[in-house]
Amino acid sequence: MSRVCPAVMRRRSLRLVSAVFALAFATLSVGPMRDTGGARARRQTPLVKFQVMPARLARGRYLVNNVAHCFMCHADIDCLHNNCQPVPGTQGSGQVLPAWESGFPAPYQLVEPNITPDRKTGAGAWTDEQFVRALREGIGHDGRRLFPAMPYANFRGLSDEDLASIVVYIRSLPPVRRALPKSRIPPEFPVSAYASLEPPLPPVPVNASSEVRHGAYLVRLGNCSACHTTTDADGRWFPGMFLAGGQDYAAPWGTFASANITPDPSGISWYTEDLFLKTIRTGREAGTGRKLNQFMPWSYFRNQTDGDLKAIFAYLRTLKPVRHHVDNTEPPTYCCIDKSKHGLGYTNCPPYVSR
Repeated sequence: MSRVCPAVMRRRSLRLVSAVFALAFATLSVGPMRDTGGARARRQTPLVKFQVMPARLARGRYLVNNVAHCFMCHADIDCLHNNCQPVPGTQGSGQVLPAWESGFPAPYQLVEPNITPDRKTGAGAWTDEQFVRALREGIGHDGRRLFPAMPYANFRGLSDEDLASIVVYIRSLPPVRRALPKSRIPPEFPVSAYASLEPPLPPVPVNASSEVRHGAYLVRLGNCSACHTTTDADGRWFPGMFLAGGQDYAAPWGTFASANITPDPSGISWYTEDLFLKTIRTGREAGTGRKLNQFMPWSYFRNQTDGDLKAIFAYLRTLKPVRHHVDNTEPPTYCCIDKSKHGLGYTNCPPYVSR
C-alpha cells in the first residue's frame, strides 16, 4: 500500500488484516502463540483421512480455482498483464508478497506458503487433520496460531464435504520444490488486529430461500466483505457498512477503492440478474463497459456456474441498502463516512448528504 508516511503505512497494514490479504488459505504465523488445547476442543471435524473420489477432486478444483480463489495468494500472480491470474507452473507454490501489497517495509515481509504436496518445501507431510485445523481453527501444522490474513473465520463455515473436497484437490496438485523464507512481522503490529478475526456478518433472514442461503454461503467463502466493507484505522469494520465499498488501495497501476455492492442507488440497485452475470463473466461494468479493477477477483469468480452467480446476486439483493458513493473514475476526495479518500467521497459529506 502507500508508503507515504508511518501513519498511512500503519493504517494500510491494519487494513491488510481485514481486507486484501484475507483472500486465501494463508498459513502465516505471528510468533509463539501455540495452541493449548482450546482450539482442538472446538474441532468440528474428527481425525480422518479424506477419501479421494472423482466428485471431490472436481468439487475441490471448482472451489479453489474460482470462488475461494486460493491461488491469488498461493502463487506468483500477474496483475499487470493477466488480471492477477497465477503465473503458469506456480499454482499452490506460494509467494513473497511485494511491499506494496503487504504494507510492511523492509526487512519485514509477508510470505504465503507453499501448499503443494512437495514434502521438503511444501505441505506434503501435513495430515488431513492439520489442513482442517488451519482452515477451521486458524492453527498451523506446527501448532502456531495463524496470522489474521488467513480467513479461517470465513472458512469455518465450509460444509464438511466442501472442506474435504478442497483438501483432496490441494493434495492432487503437482509438487513444486520452492523454498520460501519465513514471514517477518513488524513488532509493533498491534494485537487489536485480531478483532477482525470474527467478521460481523449479518444474519440471513429466517425465511430466506434456499437460493439466498446458498448465495450467502458463497459470499462468505469468497470473502467478499474483506474488500467491499471498509475499515477504520484499527482494522475494524465501520458499523452498518457491510459491502458498501470504499476500502482504498494503492497498487503499481494506481489507486482505487472497492465498489458499493448493496442494493442502493449509489450501489448496484439498477443491476438485473443478467447484468450481474455479464459483469462477472466479462470483467466489465454493466452499462458503462468500464473494466473492473484487476485486483477484484472477477477473473476467478467468472468460472462459477450460472446457478452460483445467480445465488450470489439473490443474496446481495436482500442486503440493507447503504448510501455510499464510490467512483474510481473521479478524483479522490475526503469521505465523511469511511474517513478516507476515494472518488465522489465529497458527496458523502454535508451538505450533499441532505440533498
